[in-house]
Amino acid sequence: MNKRSDNSYQKVVVFDNYFQAELMQKALTDAHIPFYIESYHDSAYNGLFQFQKGWGYIKAPVEYHQQIKQIYENIKSDQN
Repeated sequence: MNKRSDNSYQKVVVFDNYFQAELMQKALTDAHIPFYIESYHDSAYNGLFQFQKGWGYIKAPVEYHQQIKQIYENIKSDQN
């Protein structure tokens, strides 16, 4: 998944699972929206934090947050 260490990127949404992260990666790449996705998985704790915090999260520049949230809501509603 896209990785970027830029302080202008802020957390937008937290994923419930890996599949949401994969769908978001595809949708945002297709829309040419800059982002990166990071998992909460920590092998030392065997994924314990994923049960408490969610699968992981997406970070992006603030000007894309509203668009990203809308895409995420569409993906979540399609899963139900």
